Amino acid sequence: MNELIFKRKAYDKLLRWKQNSEGKTALLVEGARRIGKSTLVEQFAKTEYKSYILIDFANVSPEINDLIENHISNLDYFFMRLQFITGVSLEKRKSVIIFDEVQRQPLARQAIKYLVKDGRYDYIETGSLISIRQNVQDIVIPSEEDRIQMFPMDYEEFRWALGDQVTANLLRQMSETHEPFGDSTHRHLMRDFRLYMLVGGMPQAVNEYLATNNLQKVDEVKRRILQLYADDLQKIDRTGKLRSVLWAIPSELHKNANRYQMTTVTGNTTTEKRQELLDEMRESMIANIAYHSNDPNVGMHLSADFRRYKMYLADTGLFVTLAFWDKDFTENIVYQKLLSDKLDTNLGYIYENMVAQILRTSGNELFYYTFPGSTRNNYEIDFLLSRKNKLIPLEVKSSGYKTHKSLDAFCEKYSSRVNESILVYTKDYQKDGTTHCIPIYMLPFI
Repeated sequence: MNELIFKRKAYDKLLRWKQNSEGKTALLVEGARRIGKSTLVEQFAKTEYKSYILIDFANVSPEINDLIENHISNLDYFFMRLQFITGVSLEKRKSVIIFDEVQRQPLARQAIKYLVKDGRYDYIETGSLISIRQNVQDIVIPSEEDRIQMFPMDYEEFRWALGDQVTANLLRQMSETHEPFGDSTHRHLMRDFRLYMLVGGMPQAVNEYLATNNLQKVDEVKRRILQLYADDLQKIDRTGKLRSVLWAIPSELHKNANRYQMTTVTGNTTTEKRQELLDEMRESMIANIAYHSNDPNVGMHLSADFRRYKMYLADTGLFVTLAFWDKDFTENIVYQKLLSDKLDTNLGYIYENMVAQILRTSGNELFYYTFPGSTRNNYEIDFLLSRKNKLIPLEVKSSGYKTHKSLDAFCEKYSSRVNESILVYTKDYQKDGTTHCIPIYMLPFI
């Protein structure tokens, strides 16, 4: 099966870097494995440069590795030998050298300082687990390095992959008018969005869906990706605790607790070790972390409690597969029931993971807030956004119920800090008092 090349928004970020940098910085594209970094960067090199050399450190020849480790201080010799080995002719200011999976060869990343100063060519690095301690502990991180983060395909990119160039633009327009779509159109849009939730945004999974239209086959692809992630985490942490942290994400969310309980997952570990595991999970970009805000206000980092957090998978398609990992594969009947919203289970945690993914992909850091209610139950705001000098509290429901006691209590408690409130749910748009009740497919375009 041939891999398709999908249109990605990150391409425009690469283009802006090339135009603005003019060779004064290298670009590091970081993100989890299998999200399409290498494909995107090579496509960019083919289109925007006269020639390029791609060095894949996951499968690098001993000759090139020796060249980097022992001869990069002599750049004239280095470039001559590199062109001879690869058979690619480089042209000054018209060629780019790509260091793919650069975390596997820290000396190449350290050399960026001298390569950029030399100025002959452009340099793009890609990496996953890029800031994990073992990948940076013995090198000087170059200051001549711009960074962008890349995520799984968002909903608009997913629709593009399916050949739909219309839906996203219409949703963007409708998000400004605050008008409902009507029952028939809404049902169609919800089904389309649930398909995205099930397939996810990993390019290999999307490619499999387009090739086979078989969600069980897609599930098999996602299982291989999850196993790859688990193997990577096992290499970082030989105790297996980090892998357990990944595996427990769905069950920890399903508990509906107000935090991820690291101690129940890893057993008897020190506070320092638990923090190390959390940092490594965050740096892997496999997971999205939401921190509790102790005093919600603009500038939420100031009141963030980094000991209280929730953890979500960066891709909801992978989350669905992990949630049903108890079988060798997730049958098509399960996917079809999920797709038609008829599976007899609490799907709230899947929708919550989806909202976390949408917000994080849109450039938002994730924060949530809990506070005592009038009864024994606490109120919880699933996500907090800041816009200008005001807050936007956001609550997620996997149903059509538009009750929002937590939002109302929060808006009353912090009336001077709140701009508007949003309830994300599965019904058509409506406004209930001061709360905007929006279908989940609208959220990427708000």
